[in-house]
This record gives sequence, C-alpha cells and structure tokens, in this order.
Amino acid sequence: MINDHNIPDRDEGINGYLKIDRYNPELIQSLSANYLEVLKHIGENTEREGLLKTPERIAKAMLYLTHGYDLDAKEILNSAMFKEEYSQMVIVKDIEVYSMCEHHMLPFFGKAHIAYIPNGYVVGLSKIPRIVDAFARRLQVQERLTNEIRDCIQETLNPIGVGVVIECRHLCMSMRGVQKQNSVTTTSAFTGEFLKGQTRTEFLNLISSNLS
Repeated sequence: MINDHNIPDRDEGINGYLKIDRYNPELIQSLSANYLEVLKHIGENTEREGLLKTPERIAKAMLYLTHGYDLDAKEILNSAMFKEEYSQMVIVKDIEVYSMCEHHMLPFFGKAHIAYIPNGYVVGLSKIPRIVDAFARRLQVQERLTNEIRDCIQETLNPIGVGVVIECRHLCMSMRGVQKQNSVTTTSAFTGEFLKGQTRTEFLNLISSNLS
C-alpha cells in the first residue's frame, strides 16, 4: 500500500510520538464510499458529527490490518540468513498475533510459538515475528495461518524441522454465534524432527515454561 505519491496521515501520540501512515488516496476514497453505504444500510445517520470521518477511518484501518498482502515472507527471511553451524532448537515464543477471520471479518488474536532446528543456516530472530505479521495481516483462518508460517520457514531455511503452535481468541466466537468469551483455539504444524514425539514434547515443554 505504500507509495511515494501517497498522502501521509499524521497522528500525534503519547509523549509526542508521531505516527505517520501513508495510503493511496484513490483507494482510500473508493473504500470510504463503500463504507459510507454500509453505515447507511445498517440504519446510521452518516451526517452526525461522530460519523463524518468514520468511513475514511475504517478504510485506513482496513488497509493497515491487511497490509500483509504487500509483504513477501520468504523475502523477509532471505534478507537475514546467516551461515552458522548450530544444530539445536531455536525457539521464538509468545509472538503477538493479530489477524482477521475471513468468514466474518472480525479479529482473532493471541500468541504464536515457533521453533526450528538449523541445517547450516540461522535467521535473524526479529524476522520470525515479521513473517508472522506477513501472514496474519490478511484475511485468514487460524489453521491456514499456522501452515503458512511452517511452510515458509521450511521452504526458505530448509531446516531439519519446524514447529509452530498458535493460540488465539476469536471474536467471531465471543461476540456472536456461541458467545463463549473464554474459549481459546490452539493449532499446531510440524515438519521433520518435530514429527518425532521426543522433539515435539521438548518444544511443547519449552514454550510452556517460564524462564523468568
């Protein structure tokens, strides 16, 4: 969505923090017009003060929440691969996940725990959360999100094995439908050594432990 010709949207934050987002103005205008019609169809008065800029705000928010379509997860990993003779498990756990359910376009959120066993190459640790965002910031289902992260790491790094566990709460379950506020959905995906019980158990034990 970022374009040199886009117009910056500035928002003064806490302690003088300046947030700058850039969006395509034509796309914003088109999306805003559609969201304006949605507000009218649900019975709102779109002329009242609180809603005058709401269609534009929703348009900008939606572009941010789905900016993963513009990210190449494999490219992110390839940008920070380093040759290293380390052959033990590497784990990045408690990675925040924010995504949108493709069935109702309501958020689901939680944590991802990711591990791999290097096969000659390691990747910069910050890149693991970045690929989570690359896939999560799209319309998703948790099951596919889990597999996409696993496959991206396996295909790019070619490690001895990959393990991914994601735990999320889904607003489509807590706000509508069965309305179960405390339910958590857990998904997992494994390759290579993580398909073996001993390695998988070690991984699950490590992500459950509190090292502090």
